[in-house]
Amino acid sequence: MFRPRLSCVLTLVHVCLLAVPFRAEANDQGDALYTFKQHLNDPYNVLSSWDNTLVNPCTWFHITCDADDNVIRVDLANSSLSGALVPELGSLTSLQYLELFDNQISGSIPPELGNLVELASLDLNQNALTGTIPATLGQLRNLKYLRMDHNFLTGAIPTELTNIQTLLVVNLSFNDLFGAVPQFANTVSTFFEGNPNLIQ
Repeated sequence: MFRPRLSCVLTLVHVCLLAVPFRAEANDQGDALYTFKQHLNDPYNVLSSWDNTLVNPCTWFHITCDADDNVIRVDLANSSLSGALVPELGSLTSLQYLELFDNQISGSIPPELGNLVELASLDLNQNALTGTIPATLGQLRNLKYLRMDHNFLTGAIPTELTNIQTLLVVNLSFNDLFGAVPQFANTVSTFFEGNPNLIQ
Protein backbone atom coordinates (compact mmCIF):
# COMPACT_ATOMS: atom_id res chain seq x y z
CA MET A 1 0.00 0.00 0.00
CA PHE A 2 2.95 2.34 0.73
CA ARG A 3 5.24 1.08 -2.03
CA PRO A 4 4.26 3.65 -4.72
CA ARG A 5 4.92 6.52 -2.31
CA LEU A 6 8.23 4.98 -1.24
CA SER A 7 9.19 4.57 -4.89
CA CYS A 8 8.49 8.26 -5.54
CA VAL A 9 10.59 9.25 -2.54
CA LEU A 10 13.49 7.07 -3.65
CA THR A 11 13.29 8.49 -7.17
CA LEU A 12 13.38 12.04 -5.80
CA VAL A 13 16.37 11.21 -3.62
CA HIS A 14 18.14 9.69 -6.62
CA VAL A 15 17.54 12.81 -8.72
CA CYS A 16 18.82 15.03 -5.91
CA LEU A 17 21.96 12.93 -5.51
CA LEU A 18 22.62 13.17 -9.24
CA ALA A 19 22.40 16.95 -9.01
CA VAL A 20 24.86 17.20 -6.11
CA PRO A 21 28.09 16.89 -8.19
CA PHE A 22 26.95 19.64 -10.56
CA ARG A 23 26.02 21.93 -7.68
CA ALA A 24 29.29 21.17 -5.88
CA GLU A 25 31.28 21.90 -9.03
CA ALA A 26 29.39 25.15 -9.56
CA ASN A 27 30.15 26.08 -5.95
CA ASP A 28 33.86 25.33 -6.44
CA GLN A 29 33.97 27.52 -9.54
CA GLY A 30 32.07 30.28 -7.76
CA ASP A 31 34.39 30.07 -4.78
CA ALA A 32 37.45 30.42 -7.04
CA LEU A 33 36.01 33.42 -8.86
CA TYR A 34 34.82 35.06 -5.65
CA THR A 35 38.32 34.66 -4.18
CA PHE A 36 39.65 36.44 -7.26
CA LYS A 37 37.10 39.21 -6.74
CA GLN A 38 38.26 39.65 -3.14
CA HIS A 39 41.79 40.32 -4.38
CA LEU A 40 40.71 43.00 -6.84
CA ASN A 41 39.92 46.68 -6.53
CA ASP A 42 36.83 47.38 -8.61
CA PRO A 43 36.14 51.15 -8.74
CA TYR A 44 33.26 50.86 -11.21
CA ASN A 45 31.55 47.84 -9.60
CA VAL A 46 32.06 45.68 -12.66
CA LEU A 47 31.94 42.63 -10.37
CA SER A 48 28.80 43.62 -8.48
CA SER A 49 26.93 40.52 -9.71
CA TRP A 50 29.63 38.17 -8.37
CA ASP A 51 27.67 37.07 -5.32
CA ASN A 52 29.02 34.05 -3.46
CA THR A 53 25.57 33.32 -2.00
CA LEU A 54 24.40 32.27 -5.47
CA VAL A 55 24.95 28.60 -6.25
CA ASN A 56 25.82 29.06 -9.91
CA PRO A 57 28.40 31.61 -11.15
CA CYS A 58 26.98 31.20 -14.65
CA THR A 59 24.45 33.92 -13.74
CA TRP A 60 27.24 36.44 -13.08
CA PHE A 61 28.12 39.16 -15.58
CA HIS A 62 31.36 38.67 -17.55
CA ILE A 63 31.17 34.88 -17.07
CA THR A 64 30.25 32.43 -19.84
CA CYS A 65 29.40 28.79 -19.18
CA ASP A 66 28.78 25.75 -21.36
CA ALA A 67 25.63 23.60 -21.32
CA ASP A 68 26.94 21.72 -18.27
CA ASP A 69 27.46 24.90 -16.23
CA ASN A 70 31.23 24.78 -16.54
CA VAL A 71 32.85 28.22 -16.64
CA ILE A 72 34.51 28.51 -20.05
CA ARG A 73 35.14 32.25 -20.32
CA VAL A 74 36.08 35.09 -17.98
CA ASP A 75 36.03 38.43 -19.78
CA LEU A 76 37.12 41.40 -17.67
CA ALA A 77 39.14 43.30 -20.25
CA ASN A 78 39.37 47.08 -19.97
CA SER A 79 37.55 47.17 -16.61
CA SER A 80 39.89 49.44 -14.59
CA LEU A 81 40.61 46.58 -12.19
CA SER A 82 43.68 46.52 -9.97
CA GLY A 83 44.86 43.91 -7.53
CA ALA A 84 46.31 40.45 -8.07
CA LEU A 85 45.73 37.13 -9.76
CA VAL A 86 45.05 34.23 -7.38
CA PRO A 87 46.09 30.55 -7.48
CA GLU A 88 42.42 29.53 -7.22
CA LEU A 89 41.91 30.51 -10.85
CA GLY A 90 43.77 27.31 -11.69
CA SER A 91 40.79 25.28 -10.49
CA LEU A 92 38.63 26.48 -13.41
CA THR A 93 39.73 23.49 -15.45
CA SER A 94 37.11 23.94 -18.21
CA LEU A 95 38.15 27.55 -18.85
CA GLN A 96 38.89 28.35 -22.50
CA TYR A 97 39.28 32.13 -22.44
CA LEU A 98 40.84 34.27 -19.72
CA GLU A 99 40.57 37.85 -20.94
CA LEU A 100 42.06 40.29 -18.42
CA PHE A 101 43.90 42.71 -20.69
CA ASP A 102 44.02 46.48 -20.26
CA ASN A 103 43.67 46.67 -16.48
CA GLN A 104 46.13 47.47 -13.67
CA ILE A 105 46.51 43.96 -12.27
CA SER A 106 49.87 43.55 -10.54
CA GLY A 107 51.89 40.87 -8.78
CA SER A 108 53.03 37.56 -10.19
CA ILE A 109 51.36 35.06 -12.50
CA PRO A 110 50.31 32.01 -10.43
CA PRO A 111 51.90 28.75 -11.62
CA GLU A 112 48.48 27.16 -11.07
CA LEU A 113 47.29 28.71 -14.33
CA GLY A 114 49.12 25.81 -15.92
CA ASN A 115 46.21 23.61 -14.79
CA LEU A 116 43.88 25.31 -17.28
CA VAL A 117 44.52 22.71 -19.96
CA GLU A 118 41.44 23.67 -22.02
CA LEU A 119 42.59 27.28 -22.31
CA ALA A 120 42.71 28.61 -25.87
CA SER A 121 43.41 32.27 -25.10
CA LEU A 122 45.36 33.81 -22.22
CA ASP A 123 45.27 37.59 -22.48
CA LEU A 124 47.10 39.35 -19.65
CA ASN A 125 48.57 42.16 -21.72
CA GLN A 126 48.62 45.81 -20.67
CA ASN A 127 48.67 45.26 -16.92
CA ALA A 128 51.37 45.71 -14.28
CA LEU A 129 52.38 42.09 -13.77
CA THR A 130 55.82 41.33 -12.33
CA GLY A 131 57.93 38.24 -11.71
CA THR A 132 58.70 35.46 -14.13
CA ILE A 133 56.59 33.59 -16.66
CA PRO A 134 55.71 30.24 -15.03
CA ALA A 135 57.12 27.21 -16.83
CA THR A 136 53.83 25.45 -16.00
CA LEU A 137 52.17 27.41 -18.81
CA GLY A 138 53.84 24.91 -21.11
CA GLN A 139 51.15 22.46 -19.97
CA LEU A 140 48.44 24.45 -21.77
CA ARG A 141 48.14 21.97 -24.62
CA ASN A 142 45.20 23.76 -26.31
CA LEU A 143 46.55 27.31 -26.10
CA LYS A 144 46.43 29.35 -29.30
CA TYR A 145 46.93 32.92 -28.11
CA LEU A 146 49.39 33.94 -25.39
CA ARG A 147 49.51 37.68 -24.88
CA MET A 148 51.47 39.14 -21.97
CA ASP A 149 52.90 42.24 -23.60
CA HIS A 150 53.19 45.61 -21.86
CA ASN A 151 53.84 44.34 -18.34
CA PHE A 152 56.94 44.24 -16.12
CA LEU A 153 57.75 40.54 -16.43
CA THR A 154 61.35 39.48 -15.84
CA GLY A 155 63.49 36.39 -16.29
CA ALA A 156 63.90 34.07 -19.24
CA ILE A 157 61.17 32.88 -21.58
CA PRO A 158 60.42 29.28 -20.52
CA THR A 159 61.42 26.79 -23.19
CA GLU A 160 58.38 24.75 -22.14
CA LEU A 161 56.21 27.18 -24.12
CA THR A 162 57.67 25.80 -27.35
CA ASN A 163 56.07 22.43 -26.58
CA ILE A 164 52.56 23.81 -27.14
CA GLN A 165 51.65 22.51 -30.59
CA THR A 166 48.50 24.62 -30.96
CA LEU A 167 50.13 28.05 -30.52
CA LEU A 168 49.41 30.69 -33.14
CA VAL A 169 50.45 33.92 -31.41
CA VAL A 170 52.96 34.67 -28.63
CA ASN A 171 53.28 38.33 -27.68
CA LEU A 172 55.73 39.06 -24.86
CA SER A 173 56.84 42.47 -26.09
CA PHE A 174 57.60 45.42 -23.81
CA ASN A 175 58.59 43.61 -20.63
CA ASP A 176 61.95 43.18 -18.88
CA LEU A 177 62.72 39.68 -20.12
CA PHE A 178 66.30 38.54 -20.69
CA GLY A 179 68.27 35.62 -22.09
CA ALA A 180 67.90 33.76 -25.36
CA VAL A 181 64.56 33.47 -27.11
CA PRO A 182 63.60 29.79 -27.45
CA GLN A 183 62.82 28.44 -30.90
CA PHE A 184 59.10 28.45 -31.63
CA ALA A 185 57.57 26.68 -34.62
CA ASN A 186 57.42 28.60 -37.89
CA THR A 187 53.63 28.62 -37.66
CA VAL A 188 53.73 30.81 -34.53
CA SER A 189 53.66 34.60 -34.83
CA THR A 190 56.01 35.90 -32.14
CA PHE A 191 56.52 39.41 -30.77
CA PHE A 192 59.44 40.17 -28.44
CA GLU A 193 60.36 43.81 -29.10
CA GLY A 194 60.80 46.17 -26.19
CA ASN A 195 62.89 43.70 -24.15
CA PRO A 196 66.38 45.22 -24.43
CA ASN A 197 68.11 42.34 -22.63
CA LEU A 198 66.52 39.63 -24.73
CA ILE A 199 68.78 37.82 -27.21
CA GLN A 200 66.94 37.04 -30.45
